[in-house]
Amino acid sequence: MKLVFKSLVLAVLLTANLLSAAPLRVAAFSCDATPPLGEPMIWATPLQSVVTPLLAKGIVLEDGTNRMVLCAFDWCLIGNESESNFRNTLARAAGTLPAQVSVHSIHQHAAPYADEGAHRLLDAAPNPPAHLSAGFLADLRQRLARAVSEATNRLEVFDRLGTGEAKVERVASARRIHDANGKLLTRYSNSGKDKAMADAPEGDIDPRLKTITFARGDKPLVRLHFYATHPQTFCCDGRASADFVGEAREDLEKEEHIPEIYFTGCAGDVTVGKYNDGSAEAYAGLKKRLGEGMRNAIAATHFEPARTIRWRTGAVSFPLRDAREKVVAQSQAWLNDVKQPDAQRVYFGAMRLAFVERLERPVEVSALQLGGAWIVNLPGEPMLKFQRLCQSLRAKDFVAVAGYDDCGPAYICTEQAIYEGGYEPGASNVGHGSEPALREAIQDLLAGAMAARVEKSSTK
Repeated sequence: MKLVFKSLVLAVLLTANLLSAAPLRVAAFSCDATPPLGEPMIWATPLQSVVTPLLAKGIVLEDGTNRMVLCAFDWCLIGNESESNFRNTLARAAGTLPAQVSVHSIHQHAAPYADEGAHRLLDAAPNPPAHLSAGFLADLRQRLARAVSEATNRLEVFDRLGTGEAKVERVASARRIHDANGKLLTRYSNSGKDKAMADAPEGDIDPRLKTITFARGDKPLVRLHFYATHPQTFCCDGRASADFVGEAREDLEKEEHIPEIYFTGCAGDVTVGKYNDGSAEAYAGLKKRLGEGMRNAIAATHFEPARTIRWRTGAVSFPLRDAREKVVAQSQAWLNDVKQPDAQRVYFGAMRLAFVERLERPVEVSALQLGGAWIVNLPGEPMLKFQRLCQSLRAKDFVAVAGYDDCGPAYICTEQAIYEGGYEPGASNVGHGSEPALREAIQDLLAGAMAARVEKSSTK
């Protein structure tokens, strides 16, 4: 028995050595995800003009046995059934499992949302608001699948991984601020028009932009950028735009001639409201300063040999914002009330009901470990505190966080924010208990709590 056990261990070790010797490979992909004119954007506003194309950009990674996909859409949000559908599309095209795919939205508001469960609910409602057409979504998935499949034929070996970060000046600002009397105020994305809001302190933000570079020797192959703020300067006027973050990203790509991909971090309570008054000058300044942050992070990049890739997954069962019966009744009333604005019928009616209907399928979280660098993929619109938690759990490592994965939960608030009230808890689909639920999932991903429990159990 001991001999058999030793042979099995040796076989495992030999297999592990062979796998570790397999080259690590990466390829970037890009697909135009701009809807045709007339298709509804956020809150059912028809698309009238395209300022910049809306892209779906990402990477395929391979470690010799597994493939993994990270993708970021220049869309406002993708949630519930649509998130699952896009993940399945990417997985099939890359030849991998959906559990090893993460789909994010940049979350600028000059863009559409997709939630096909909510779309069906809208279709069944009286005088239904418009939503993205099934034909457009089917066509987009076909084109996206082709882009990813083609990327798998262009996989390149990378042997170095670069990590860099830099402070971004005068872009992000806290949305939840308090006046001199302690009253909670909301600083929206265009609150720079209000002198008091513009003069108020930045508040609690993460000013660091983080960049991860995949390289072969001295040649960078692709860069991923991560920064936490609502990337929104305007909304809901019929224009499609990747906003200042998308323009800064594409300017850098033209300059460097390599793919640049941008992810929004935990920005549920962070906006550009202090610095955005809606003017062309404010827009240009935000774009310039974010671009400077990207370039400074690249200049500060430190490279190490690329050795291993590990994809970790977890799941969260979020509690609803209230008793299920109450949420269903309220949401159904919103959906069926044709006197309400389309935005309210869509957001508080159909999309909230769609989240209730998918509760049996937990919300997934994941983390990509690249040696001493981590990319943590979180759902919904998580508040900044969750980004700080990720960074604190791996304080000696380089931790980049991408929020706006499955946006079914909408805002994921801290217990304190729910207690205080305000905009974010009011617009959330989840409630008390969400913070500890997500905290536990993050700890399992990053702190090894789950692995420790399994190891302890196996030794009994």
